[in-house]
Amino acid sequence: MIAEIGHFALVLALGVALIQMVVPMMGAQRHDAAMMAVARPAALMQFALILVAFTALLWAFLTSDFSVSLVAENSHSTKPLIYKISGVWGNHEGSMVLWVAILALYGALVALFGNNLPDALRARVLSVQASVGVAFLLFILLTSNPFLRLDPAPFEGRGLNPLLQDPGLAFHPPFLYAGYVGLSMAFSFACAALIEGRLDASWARWVRPWTLAAWIALTLGIAMGSWWAYYTLGWGGFWFWDPVENASLMPWIIATALLHSAIVVEKRDALKSWTVLLAIFAFSLSLIGTFLVRSGVLTSVHAFAVDPARGVFILGILVIFIGGGLGLYAYRAPALKAGGLFAPISREGALLLNNLLLAAACVAVFIGTLYPLFLDAIGGPKITVGPPFFNLTFVPITLPLLCMVPLGPMLSWKRADVLAAAQRLMAAAGLAFVAGLIVLGFWHKGPWLAPLGMMLAAWLVFGAFSEIAYRLRLFRIPLRESLGKAWHLPRAAWGGALAHAGLGIVLAGIVGMTAWRIEVVTALKTGESTQVGDTVLTLEKVGLREGPNYEATTGIVKVEQDGRFVAYMLPEKRNFPVEKQEKNEAAIRTNFMSDLYVVLGENNGQGAWTIRAYRNYLAPWIWIGGVIMAFGGVISLSDRRYRVGAPLRARKLRLNAQPAE
Repeated sequence: MIAEIGHFALVLALGVALIQMVVPMMGAQRHDAAMMAVARPAALMQFALILVAFTALLWAFLTSDFSVSLVAENSHSTKPLIYKISGVWGNHEGSMVLWVAILALYGALVALFGNNLPDALRARVLSVQASVGVAFLLFILLTSNPFLRLDPAPFEGRGLNPLLQDPGLAFHPPFLYAGYVGLSMAFSFACAALIEGRLDASWARWVRPWTLAAWIALTLGIAMGSWWAYYTLGWGGFWFWDPVENASLMPWIIATALLHSAIVVEKRDALKSWTVLLAIFAFSLSLIGTFLVRSGVLTSVHAFAVDPARGVFILGILVIFIGGGLGLYAYRAPALKAGGLFAPISREGALLLNNLLLAAACVAVFIGTLYPLFLDAIGGPKITVGPPFFNLTFVPITLPLLCMVPLGPMLSWKRADVLAAAQRLMAAAGLAFVAGLIVLGFWHKGPWLAPLGMMLAAWLVFGAFSEIAYRLRLFRIPLRESLGKAWHLPRAAWGGALAHAGLGIVLAGIVGMTAWRIEVVTALKTGESTQVGDTVLTLEKVGLREGPNYEATTGIVKVEQDGRFVAYMLPEKRNFPVEKQEKNEAAIRTNFMSDLYVVLGENNGQGAWTIRAYRNYLAPWIWIGGVIMAFGGVISLSDRRYRVGAPLRARKLRLNAQPAE
C-alpha cells in the first residue's frame, strides 16, 4: 500500500506542476494578482507530494519490501542500513525521484523566501521551474516508474553494486544533484527575465544566491566523487577525464563563469546578454550530463546501465529546454540594453576575460567528451579521447586564468591602473617566488615544471589574502582599526578570498600528486618486503574475514621508516556473494602532506600476492582545497546582501514600471 501511495503522490505532483506551469504564467501576462498567487501554494504542494513519494520509496528500501521491483533489483536484507538508504538513489529510477525532489525543493524555497521578488517575476520563475518538473515527472511516470510491483515477490533481493556500497557514494549523489538541479533556478530566472523583457542589477542580485548555492553543492559533489574514485577504484588517481566526470565538471565551469558575470551585471549593469546566456548554458550542460549518464551511450563506472529508449526521452527534454531557452534568448537579447561602458583594463574587463577563458575551457572539455560519441553516431571509427587530449587543451587555457585570479579583485571598476594593482600584489608575488625556490631546493632533480606549478598555487593563496589585507589597509593604519574593518568587511569578500585560496590549495595538491608520485607494483610472498621511497612495506600475512555482507581477503602490511615501525596497513579484496562481484579496498595512511596508498591484488598461484603501492605527495590537499572552496561559497551565501535582495523602494519602482515590449 505504501508503494501505491508513493506512485499516486507522483501523479498528483504532476497535476500540481501542470497548474503551476500554466496559471501563474498566464497571470503574469494578464497582470492578474490572483492567478500569480497560485504559484506559491502550488510550489509548496508539489514539493510536499514528491517528498511523500520519496519517503514511500525510502520506506520500501528500509523494510526490504521485495515486492517492489526496484528494491528487489537493488537491495538485500543483509545490507547495512546506510546502504539500504543510499540504495534509494543508487539506481536510475530512485535517483530520478531524488532529482525531482530537489527540483521541487528549490521551487519551494523560492516560494517561501522570494518575498523580495516582484510578483510577476516570481510567478514566471516558478512557472518555468514547474515546466522542468512536468518534463521529468512525465519521464518518471512513463518510462521509469520506481513503484512497480513483482508478483510473486522474491524472498531476497539481488543487492547493490559493490562499488556503490561506500560512504562516499551515500553522500556524493545528493550533493551532485543539488548542484545539477540547482542550476535550474538560474535557468528559470533567465527565462523569466527574457519573457518579461527586463533584466537589470536587481535580477543579478536575485539570481546570484541560487547560483551560488548550486555551485557550492556541485563543488562538494565533485570533490566527493573524486575522493571516492581515489580510494575505491584502487588505481590511486583522483581524476581520469571520464565522460561522466566531465559531465559534472562542465556545468561547474559555466556556473563559476555565471557567478563572476552576475557581479558585473549587479555592479555595473553590463554583460547582461552574456550573463543570461551563461544561465541557460549552465542548466543545459546539467541536462546534457543527465542524458550522458542515463542514455546508455556511455560505458562508465559512474553511468547507469539503462534502456537507451529512456535516453531518447531525455534527449527530447534536452532539445525542448535548450532549444526553447536559446530561442527565447535569440528573440529577446537584441532588445536588452548594453548597460554601463568600461575600459578594457578594468575589473569588468578582467571578469570578462575570466568568463571567456572559462567558456573556452568548457568548450575543450565538451569537444573531448562528445566528439567520440558524435563520431560513433554517424558511423565513424570508434575512438577514445583520454587525459593527453585534455592536458594539451584544458591546461593551457586555464593557466593564464589562474595567473590573473589575484589581479582581478585589485582592479577598480570602469577604468583601472594595472601598475598600481600589481604593486599591491608585490608581497604575494615575492612569497610565491620564495615558495617556488623552496620547492626547487627539495626537488632539485625535477620535474622542472613542478616548482612553477607550486609557485602558481602559492600566488593564488597569497594573492587571495593580499586582497583582504589591502581592503583592511593592513600595516598602513593601526592594527586596531584594521581589525575593526575586518569585522565590517562584507562576508562575500571573505568568502571570495577563501574560494580563491582553496583553488590554490587544490592546484598544489594536483601538482604534488602528478609530479612527485612514486609507484611500485610487485609480487610479494608473506615475509617479503618492498620499498616505496623511504618507506619499507612488508607483507606479514594474508587472511580471511567476514564482513556484514561480504567476505574479505585482507593483507597485513607492516610499514617501517628508517628502520622504525610506523603502522600496520590492511588492504582488502572484498567478495560480495549476493552480487557475485569483487571490490578492492585500498589502505591509505596519510599525514596530510602525503598519502601512502596500498592495494592488494591477485595471488599469482605461487604463493605471491600482487601489491600496488603509491606515495602520493600532497594528495589530501586536493580535497581539503575543495572543501575550503565550498566553505568560501557558504560564507559568501551568508552575506546579508544575498538574503535581503533588492531594496524595498527599488522593488516598488519596478512593480510600477511596465515590461518592455
